[in-house]
Amino acid sequence: MDHNQKYILAIDQSTSGTKALLVNSEGAVIARSGMAHKQHFPQPGWVEHDPLEIYDNVIKAARSVLEQTGIHPAELAALTLTNQRETALIWDKTTGLPVYNAIVWQCQRTADLCAGLKQAGHESTIRAKTGLMLDPYFSAAKWGWIIRHAKGAAELLAEGKLLAGTMDSWLIWKLTGGSTHATDYTNASRTSLFNIHTLEWDEELAQIFSVPSSLLPEVKPSDAIFGYTADSSLFEERVPISGVIGDSQGALYGHLCFKPGSAKATFGTGTSVLMNVGDHPIDGGDGLVTAIAWGAGGKVTYALEAIIRTTGDSIKWMQDNLGLFSTFEEMQELVESVPANDGVYLVPAFVGMGAPYWDPYARAAITGMNRGTTKAHIVRAALESIAYQVRDAVEFIEQQSGIQLLGLRTDGGASSNVWLMQFQADILGKVVARSTCAELSAMGSVYLGGLGAGLWSDPEQIAAQLTLYETYEPKLDDATRHNYYSGWQRAVQSVVQRI
Repeated sequence: MDHNQKYILAIDQSTSGTKALLVNSEGAVIARSGMAHKQHFPQPGWVEHDPLEIYDNVIKAARSVLEQTGIHPAELAALTLTNQRETALIWDKTTGLPVYNAIVWQCQRTADLCAGLKQAGHESTIRAKTGLMLDPYFSAAKWGWIIRHAKGAAELLAEGKLLAGTMDSWLIWKLTGGSTHATDYTNASRTSLFNIHTLEWDEELAQIFSVPSSLLPEVKPSDAIFGYTADSSLFEERVPISGVIGDSQGALYGHLCFKPGSAKATFGTGTSVLMNVGDHPIDGGDGLVTAIAWGAGGKVTYALEAIIRTTGDSIKWMQDNLGLFSTFEEMQELVESVPANDGVYLVPAFVGMGAPYWDPYARAAITGMNRGTTKAHIVRAALESIAYQVRDAVEFIEQQSGIQLLGLRTDGGASSNVWLMQFQADILGKVVARSTCAELSAMGSVYLGGLGAGLWSDPEQIAAQLTLYETYEPKLDDATRHNYYSGWQRAVQSVVQRI
């Protein structure tokens, strides 16, 4: 690698918009630019994006960060890419135009098709080969829909002119001037067509979904060189494209969760807990998704994912529906005003309970109240419920995988609550490290691309130079931790049938 190539241009293409980040060799973001794209809702439950608008935004955002800093494209070691997963599109390779808008991961138009495939008995085959449930969320049914319904698609298919891909493949194909049709293991693994055991597109699955495998991209590790930029509207230089990874897995890598047992929790409306389980896929059974974490350093790493339906939403419910506080500062004061929970628990089953209970019919409850209970107890109970559910998820993953949690990295909205992060460490009995970086998915792609392009020599070198964490050590004694958690388990038993 040329010693003048000290920067990485990262593209973060998400559901709502596209960001470009310029990152230096110390891993610091020195410039950012972003723009939203339009959400199209042609019918209730349908969601689409315009792929040409998104590509145009990639070019504009990338040019903007270079112009802001005055950095020349010749100084770029790599262009990296993280993207919204499962969003699917098909384009004509002779004209470079999509045959239909991209169908977004949230889109429900293929629900009936997926229900039909379930009735035909295909779910167990799909689950065994891909680690995924049969659901409209994933890409394969969307591609099948476009082939059947897009005007002129059947004729173009017969002429061998179509290519299918997720958003990363489309952008790589466009950026390389149509010379590279490729994806990475993580994006491929979210399509329902990729066998996570053989690491190849699966012919049987392609037939189930009626998507010819000849349309699909070549699958590479995230740290491979995918191709070189060749679009003069971006810049004239040939810059290697590397560090391609789906956004959720990008965040796991961005959190430097390189060892089996290292895990991250992203706190949003609900919470996703993702744990590195090493270099063999582990069956998540009912309730966990088996995922490819990334392909890098010559091997594939796997993860297990647990989805908790209601975490941050409990805070919103207390604020909006009950009016218990108006600002987060006020919430913090209330929580700190009660030194213990006094046996009060909130089980936030507003939309049923997710992993590990999977009871869609459970409903929320506040238990253990007495005449001395105040609104501060209820606010504390709601915050505590987030930490208990994360422990439930972690223990479920540990049980399925036989791997103990090393420590938990956190990000997302509620992770900025200092009280909650301390209580999370206390209830897990493990160190919790909260990321102060808002761009974890993009940083995951940057680290992988930097390794692929030779900017860094190994992942440990990255880990050594980063101090983007606030750490929380457990302070509760074992007896108190046990009492709190068994109280939670009794509260859950009062609302959940399937335990």
